Amino acid sequence: MTTTESREDTLALTMRRFRRMSVVGGADLPPVPLDQLPPGPRWPALVQTVALMRFRHRFHPWLHRRYGEAFTLNLAPGNRPLVLFTSPAVTKGIFAADPAVFHAGRGNAILGPIMGEHSLLLQDAGEHHRARKLLMPAFLGHALRGYRAMVAEVAAAEVATWREGEELRALERMNALTLEVILRVVFGVTDETRLARLRPAVNRTVEISPAILLGWAYPRLQRLGPWRRTVDNQVELDRLMYAEIRERRGAADLAERSDVLSRLLAAGDPGEGHAGSGLDDTELRDQLVTLLLAGHETTAAALSWALVEVGRSPDLLARTQRAADEGDDAWLEAVLKESMRLHPIIPMVVRTLMEPATVGGWDLPRGTTVGPSIIMSHQQDANFPDPEAFRPDRFLGDDVPALHVWIPFGGGVRRCIGAGFSLMEGVEVLRAVFARYDVTAVGTDVPKVRNITSVPRRGARIRVGRR
Repeated sequence: MTTTESREDTLALTMRRFRRMSVVGGADLPPVPLDQLPPGPRWPALVQTVALMRFRHRFHPWLHRRYGEAFTLNLAPGNRPLVLFTSPAVTKGIFAADPAVFHAGRGNAILGPIMGEHSLLLQDAGEHHRARKLLMPAFLGHALRGYRAMVAEVAAAEVATWREGEELRALERMNALTLEVILRVVFGVTDETRLARLRPAVNRTVEISPAILLGWAYPRLQRLGPWRRTVDNQVELDRLMYAEIRERRGAADLAERSDVLSRLLAAGDPGEGHAGSGLDDTELRDQLVTLLLAGHETTAAALSWALVEVGRSPDLLARTQRAADEGDDAWLEAVLKESMRLHPIIPMVVRTLMEPATVGGWDLPRGTTVGPSIIMSHQQDANFPDPEAFRPDRFLGDDVPALHVWIPFGGGVRRCIGAGFSLMEGVEVLRAVFARYDVTAVGTDVPKVRNITSVPRRGARIRVGRR
């Protein structure tokens, strides 16, 4: 294809995705009577939706205090009910439930216009199984060990640019670092010219407000202001992605490359009836964007909070620096995990019922979306004694939190495929920082919502000094 034809084709593909994914999620499911569900506020659906998306860190605790261990929200568009649970036993049951009935892809439909219908986060049943089976080898132990050196190299290069006595916004620096890791490890892009084109398109995709997400449900808004700019940016990101995929397919060294894109192109399709065909360009684009967005800002935010929390305590700083010097990866990983616990990046894990089911003692009809509140699971004293304290030692020894209590990566067959990569990356970044610097937190910070994630509102300010 010529450059012009490529742009035109990309525009058509992007607009088709926005039109299709703006209306999926629950349009084919029956209305759910609210009187069959646990109690909840009776405010207009739009008000409840804004409260859930914009003020989640105060709204979840308020709902729990007001309504107990199960509560219902009625969300726009279409008055779709969401039932959140706060009991670890119910969380465990949801994660263990039949994925043919508890559809996770339906619950994530708001991400469809960006991630695409083939995204691992939006697929269910056989399609999800097929895609996960293709992606999984790129995130198993052997592959992770191969990525570690590259992550360490990128982290060392980033922290080498910091100056003694400099005050930094950790979120800004961690976003730049984790984006570089994703572009190099997942996409396999090392050419600076290409990286320079990809970085701004990715950043504009990440730095969108919840209002943009809500607007995707109303296709007419896509012609206006910030929604129009979001679509335009997606066209440009898609153009760059498809160009990278096309070129990589013809690479002479494809079999020797270790990045995720090359691994996926070299792999045959394990799905029945698809032997040897692998993923087509559109499927690859959707999976790569999913890995890019799910593995970029989430890890950056967790690392930012970790730097701030360690920087608040001389004792924690000394302990973490010693771990960086001595190769104590268990402590560095515990620091990252405690950061994810105290400062949840995602507020909840959701599933949409494709058949009636009993959840937490409630008989819920088809079409209800259910899930545990990550915020409440991580805040309750019964799950984490003294929950407001930053204590990495919770994740050391024999009495570590269960995987249905500490749930930043979800759980069950839908647990985040990149969980191991995120923890490995976090350990290498913390090692690079604390082996070289003293870190001091500057001021206080609180979470704010950006797209579907929570990040430090003031950027997680720190001051670094030479050890």
